[in-house]
Order: sequence, then C-alpha cells, then structure tokens
Amino acid sequence: MDENIRAMFHPRSIAIIGASNKLWKVGHAVIANVLFGDCLRRDRQLGYKGKIYPVNPNEDVIFNLPTYPSVLAIPEVVDLAVIAVPAKVVPGVVEECGKKGVKAAIIISAGFGETGEEGKRVEEEIVKTARSYGMRVLGPNCLGIYSLYEDLNTTFARAMPARGPISFISQSGAFCASVIQYSLEEHFGFSNFVSIGNKSDIDDADIIEYYATDEHTKCVAMYIEALKDARKFLKVAREVCKKIPIVALKSGRTEIGRNAAKSHTGSIAGNDIAYEAMFRQTGIYRARTMSELFDAARALAYQPPPSLEGGIAVVTNSGGPGVVATDAASDLGLPLAKLSDRTINELNRVCPPEWSHRNPVDILGDASPDRYADSIRVLLEAKEVSGLIVITAPQAMTDPETLAKRIVEAAKGTSKPVIASFVGMISSPAENYVESQGIPEMSFPEDAVFGMHALVHRARILRREEIWQE
Repeated sequence: MDENIRAMFHPRSIAIIGASNKLWKVGHAVIANVLFGDCLRRDRQLGYKGKIYPVNPNEDVIFNLPTYPSVLAIPEVVDLAVIAVPAKVVPGVVEECGKKGVKAAIIISAGFGETGEEGKRVEEEIVKTARSYGMRVLGPNCLGIYSLYEDLNTTFARAMPARGPISFISQSGAFCASVIQYSLEEHFGFSNFVSIGNKSDIDDADIIEYYATDEHTKCVAMYIEALKDARKFLKVAREVCKKIPIVALKSGRTEIGRNAAKSHTGSIAGNDIAYEAMFRQTGIYRARTMSELFDAARALAYQPPPSLEGGIAVVTNSGGPGVVATDAASDLGLPLAKLSDRTINELNRVCPPEWSHRNPVDILGDASPDRYADSIRVLLEAKEVSGLIVITAPQAMTDPETLAKRIVEAAKGTSKPVIASFVGMISSPAENYVESQGIPEMSFPEDAVFGMHALVHRARILRREEIWQE
C-alpha cells in the first residue's frame, strides 16, 4: 500500500491552490467544501478539521484564513495539495508542491490529455516532475475526492453524501455529482468517493488497493470508461475481490460508446469481450446500467451472501409485482425456492386460505404488517429458502411505516439476506426506515432481484476462491 495515497485520504493538512473569494470560481467551491463539507453551508460541523492553507497570490484572506502566495510560502508541513488553477500554470505549481514535500496532489484543472497530443505531453511532464519528488498525482481533469470518515470534501460538487459502507471510483466527474444526489434521495452512504479523471498517475488499481485496507469499506463500486494498465488492474482486483466485493459499470460497450468515451476523457475503451473476461476472472460483478450499479452495490455492502443451497423466496401483497420479480429472477438464472410441505403448512397457519400456496408468496392485498412479519419469519426459518425479497404495493389497508418496522423486527438476527421493495413509494418514511436499519430498499421488484443476484454471485466467487464455508 502506497502511504502517499493513504495520506491523500487522511491528510494532516491541505493546501488549496487556486482558492478564491470569487463565487463563480472552482477554487471558491473547493475551499468552501473543505471548510464546511457542503459549499452551501457556513458552519464547520461537516467540514475537514485538519489544517487548511489557501494559496492565491492575488488574495490576502479567504474565509478568514490567511492566504499564501505559493505553496512554498506555507510555514508548516503540507500533506495534500488540491490544485484548481488554469492548465498553463499547473506544471509550475506541481514543481513547487514537489519542493515543498507534498505527499499527494489532486489536480482538478482540465485541459491536458483529454485535449490531444500536446495535452498528453504536458500531462506526462507533470507526472515525471511529481515522481522525481516521490509525490503521487490524482487527475488531472477530475472532480476531487471525498473521504467521508475524515469529513473531507475536496470537490467542487454541491453536496456532501452520507457516511456508509460503499467506496466509489468514477472516471467521470459529472457521473459523481449525479450519484451523490441519487444517494441522498435513496439514503445510502459512502466511505470514500473518488473522481479519478485522466489517471495520469494514480489509477483504478491504486485506489481499490487502498479501499481494501479501509475499515469502513464493505463494497467497491466503479464507473469505468477504460483502464490504463489492465494487467496491473487484473492482478490487484483479483486479490481485492477475495476481501471485499467489487461491482463495475463499464461503458463504451458499443463502437459509438467507445468514440464517446474517447472524446470525454481521451480514453481508449478497448474490446468489451476482453473486459467481460477480466471481470469473470477477477470476480467483479458487472452492472450494465447506473441503476444496476447501485442496486448491486447496496445489496453487497449491507447484506450477507446467501447459501448456495436452496433458493430465493419472494413475499408480496400483490400478484403483479411478484410476477415481475419471478420473470426477472428467471432471466438472471436466479433459482426460486420450492416451498416444502412444512413451510406451506406454517404459512397456512398465519395467512388466509386464499394465499398463493407457492413461491412467489402472495399474502393478498389486505395483508397487515403482522401478517407480513409472520410470513417473513416462516420463510427465513425455512431450510429451502436462502434469501428473501419483500415486495409491498400500496393498498388502502397498507400501513407502510408500521410495515417497515415489522419487516426489520422479523428479519432481525437472520443470517440470510433480505431486500425490500416498496413499489411506488419513493423517498417515503417507510423506505427510509428500512434503509436506515441496513435492509436495502429498491424502487422496483426487478431491482431487488438484481441486488439478490449480486449477492448470489458473491457467494459463488467466495466458494470458487475457497475462502467461504457455508
């Protein structure tokens, strides 16, 4: 593990080069985010608590902090530099950071390898300079990073995601900003969040290698346009997947998509068949949409992998969503449990005679929270059931908030994975409650099935690597 990369996530001090009092400047948003966690706040509750040094030769004071004309003028040690200045002055700034003994630099500025051959040449010169001083470089052309358990936000995004068990990497800064907003609405959180940009020095393999050592990270989620060093990534990812699950969304699957990726970050997206083979070899779970990426990541981060014996059960108060879940499971090759006579008899005891008597378990539209809870307990105790999806469609008799509490109570203490789907009740208190208690809630039944499929994939990988005994 490179200690300079660790210092990037846990710096004792930060220089913000290009910090500004001007509201429309990127450097203004960056220093506001570092100070306050969220650039729209003005209290330090969410902000970084270490030493902060604004650098700008045209300013004396920024946010009441003394401002330095260059990083070399700072009288104390600087672990991390965040650089948000025009591209033409970045090489000189990097040289000064090296002389100062900075351990890592995040270059937010754009205008390098993504612009063409001259930009690539300058980018290579920057990396050469950094390496001559032993300094690591993230970017350029990136949004920055969040290290949530350090209250550190070095980005120019507008919000601070919640703390949680997912660590994320994205080659697209705009993708990051969208994901942050989505996570706030869906109530899941992150340990770390990295916009990796042009990968001039620090690349995906370096970041996931660090994530594998982070005590808060339970799952890694990645958005990839292209890997810079596929051989290095293959070696590192295979080892990381033995410790924590990785789920990846690889774009540029089509020729048109590959051309779009090249114009976006200058990346050569490569042969998709080769990426598919690499994901299989390493044990990475592949998502094909943004929604799938976070359905899988939330399931993998919050729930255990199921036993590979038996199958999945679906309990619902509505036949339609149950059928949708069944079709989705069939499409993915996810086996549904065949209910035993004993389980059917137990469900007969807690449900009206008209319940479906098969899996998916339709406990009828008038299902009360108590009927749900009783059915969940029966299914989680059934030997043939290895995981459970709980689907609720809003009915006149449905009390979502009480139901949410009953689901959490009924699932408490089980070693089997449970995923909920409150269909059509987006951002409801019920949804938020089950999420806060560690049960992922997906907006639609097929999303819940996809999350469960990711957990089954994880179980297969652990068995393949002979590091998991059921």
